[in-house]
Amino acid sequence: MRLKILYLSLLLLLTTSNFAAQKAITDTGEEVILNDNGTWKYLNKTQVSVKKIASNSKMFKKPSQSTFLLKSVKNDSAYWLNTSKWVFKKNENDPAIEYQFQHKDKDLYAMAITEEIKIGIESLTDIALSNAKDAAPDARVIKKEYRTVNGKKVIYMEMEGTIQSIQFTYAGYYFSDDSGSTQLVTYTSSNLIDKYKPDIVKFLNGLTNQ
Repeated sequence: MRLKILYLSLLLLLTTSNFAAQKAITDTGEEVILNDNGTWKYLNKTQVSVKKIASNSKMFKKPSQSTFLLKSVKNDSAYWLNTSKWVFKKNENDPAIEYQFQHKDKDLYAMAITEEIKIGIESLTDIALSNAKDAAPDARVIKKEYRTVNGKKVIYMEMEGTIQSIQFTYAGYYFSDDSGSTQLVTYTSSNLIDKYKPDIVKFLNGLTNQ
């Protein structure tokens, strides 16, 4: 139990402390990332890569078992959930994370990071990786591709990294439109990611619009 609490605490520390950032443009036209602690850094120095992102031609749709629609109050995103598998709650500790999710039977967790600011999804994934590196310097992208999910063009990205000898993996959808930006991200220990992948895919494919 003690190890499980430590594991969860480290994952939550990473998400709540390092995923909240805003993009802005200086008076000289430079794009920068503004952190909650008042620090900032140039966006063009945190780009993951300039190589083309692959596109998955498959059309992804919500599972038929996901019948409960949870809506964001910050933008137009919404999430179809299978409530026999997942529980959720509003996050009261970090304004960047609107909802937290937990699988009922597995060590699998998720969060919906929402904001009203529209950010290009390529930049959104770059910001996510940059923030992850602040907590886990070895964080890296292991998969990244465009997908069409319930008619929405998103980026699917997997990242992995290590904090205090615990290796974690994030797998999520990144989306933005005129109503704002959304990161719907699952996370678990890296040794469990393949085992939990079917549950992860079904959860993420609930992303939709209100």
